[in-house]
Amino acid sequence: QVQLVESGGGLVQPGGSLRLSCRASGSIFSITLMAWYRQAPGKSRDLVAVISRGGSTNYADSVKGRFTISRENAENTVYLQMNSLKPEDTAVYYCTVSDLGRPYWGQGTQVTVSS
Repeated sequence: QVQLVESGGGLVQPGGSLRLSCRASGSIFSITLMAWYRQAPGKSRDLVAVISRGGSTNYADSVKGRFTISRENAENTVYLQMNSLKPEDTAVYYCTVSDLGRPYWGQGTQVTVSS
């Protein structure tokens, strides 16, 4: 089993920044993809950003140029740097990793962008 622990969410004003972290632990073989999703109230869970083990990234159009995903393979940790935050970025953010082709999910961390 792989466990994920997220941190870094909170309340921030529009235009502000937050950095989310997610560390995987447990019976890890070799994590390939690491990603962040988000889910706003009453909406589906959508992909925000994904990063491969080699560092290739892909972003949702709504966050391109504002968010940056990165990872530390030795620490099994993925980060999401969020800048120029907007009220529409308000959601529960979930990290997910793939190990031996099986997905694992974190418990989610709330991000609220409001003045």
